Amino acid sequence: MVKGYINLPYCQKYTTMNKYNLKELSTRAPEGLSKSDTKKQTKAYIDRIEELQNMLFAEGKHSLLIVLQGMDASGKDGAVKAVFSAVNPQGVRVKSFKKPTEEELSHDFLWRVHNNTPRKGMIQIFNRSHYEDVLVTRVLGFTSDQRAEKRFAIINSFEELLQERGTQILKFYLHISEEAQEERFQDRLDNPRKHWKYNPNDLKSAEKWPEYRKYYQEIFEKCSPTIPWMIVPSDQKWYKEYLIAKSIVETLENLNMKYPELEVEQ
Repeated sequence: MVKGYINLPYCQKYTTMNKYNLKELSTRAPEGLSKSDTKKQTKAYIDRIEELQNMLFAEGKHSLLIVLQGMDASGKDGAVKAVFSAVNPQGVRVKSFKKPTEEELSHDFLWRVHNNTPRKGMIQIFNRSHYEDVLVTRVLGFTSDQRAEKRFAIINSFEELLQERGTQILKFYLHISEEAQEERFQDRLDNPRKHWKYNPNDLKSAEKWPEYRKYYQEIFEKCSPTIPWMIVPSDQKWYKEYLIAKSIVETLENLNMKYPELEVEQ
């Protein structure tokens, strides 16, 4: 813990020892938590991320992969914009995985993903990820449960490979309520600045909430137990941003990075 930071509540880590039912987990900040104090802490973490990213880039020994998953309107784009607002754009890349192209479908399902993993010194953010290939593909009936089981094993090996090469992996599930999602969909209709975000298909996806919840639960249980998912209450943007920023700072600080020393020719 960095000196001066307050140890506010944390998100739930889904591990073999701590298993949670999504339906039973709150999507909101703890009762009584100060919004203003939390936002001050978030600002401190965001400033610290700027320094740590600079050190990560300079040292060139590690990389960081951040996976953001969640239902439509859970706030993935907003989290990226807020948490990395102070970071040098040269050190961060964002990749959004949408419907695969014809070329991508002609390769194995990890082809387009592996091509976007971070090189040493870089932070890579996946807005949706390889987990879509064991999630939405099953919800829509494109992939069977049997095929998904094989993909679980491949995903685990893939993430282990990245770790072995010095990539730290943080996986966040942005946990929102159906009520909050509905409010955000309505806001996209009412706010002219957000009309571009509106997609009628999102409403169809919302109708399949129980199926998504079921498959997310399975992903949490079977994918890379040593790289736990962090379930982030996301109904309130200020709390979501705090938890994500805190996790990133703690992960990068644990690397004990140092700026390279000046080499002077004799």
